Amino acid sequence: MPEARDNAPVRDTQSRIGTWADHHLYSFVSSLGRVFRRPWATALTIGVMAVALALPLGLWLVLDNLERLSGSVQASRAIGVFLKQDVTAERSQALAEELRGRANVDAVELRTPEQGLQELRERGGLGEAIDAVGDNPLPFVLIVSPAGDETLLAASLQQLPEADLVQHDAEWRRRLDDWLRFGGRLVWVLAALLGLGALLVVGNTVRLDIQSRREEIGVLQLLGATDGFIRRPFLYLGTWYGLVAGALALALLAAAGLALREPVAALAASYGSGFALAGFGPGQVLTVLLVAAALGWLGASLVTGHFLRQTRPTET
Repeated sequence: MPEARDNAPVRDTQSRIGTWADHHLYSFVSSLGRVFRRPWATALTIGVMAVALALPLGLWLVLDNLERLSGSVQASRAIGVFLKQDVTAERSQALAEELRGRANVDAVELRTPEQGLQELRERGGLGEAIDAVGDNPLPFVLIVSPAGDETLLAASLQQLPEADLVQHDAEWRRRLDDWLRFGGRLVWVLAALLGLGALLVVGNTVRLDIQSRREEIGVLQLLGATDGFIRRPFLYLGTWYGLVAGALALALLAAAGLALREPVAALAASYGSGFALAGFGPGQVLTVLLVAAALGWLGASLVTGHFLRQTRPTET
């Protein structure tokens, strides 16, 4: 008998955990059933949420592709040093090694006159004109990638005795950075505003569902049900709304990407580029779904919490 009494708290704890898990499972399944029980209302809620989520996600995707199209930030910072015609190949190679040893230089690429000539043939459409010139008129070129302030590096490269021309479009890179920074900030602002809109949509939908079950909730409160027990089905309901809306938003963006992929590829090919639109990776897809589900859960949590605080029975 003492052993049975000692095991009683353990069995009670296991019973409570089992009951808690069973109610979670029941709430999970029953909330999904309520989603499909009202197809038109559910479709409207999910559709509005999906559009609200797709707008900032689409803008972020456009910015990511624009950054890839215009080249990475590091590539846009590259400085071209055109050496004088009388600089030999050995001196060009030695100069490249000297620059690689500088602390403010990340990398140096040496392009020979033959490489430059071949590039002009392939991309410039100047094959006949180049053949008419005869001797190769192109110099050795050093492509220097800075590790720090590229403006100071460009100024020091201009002082090299072997340098004939230093090409560094710092203003273009600065404008590109400003536009990308502005676009990134715009994405966050839109995400906050439209995320708030999605939160309100879920909250209003769950509120209507709560109102339709007001009497049932009142009975549960009189029977001593905890707030967590009452709130749980509505939290799962909001989570389902957010999860399905996130999946729909990703599907809309994927469809838009498929519609634009071919004309964008044709446009890039006309400029001799192999650029192609890129979509979300698996990790990004999972993040979007988790954030959308969290928005739905948060909206439902706020509404149910407010309702339960207002309707909690007062002790007499």
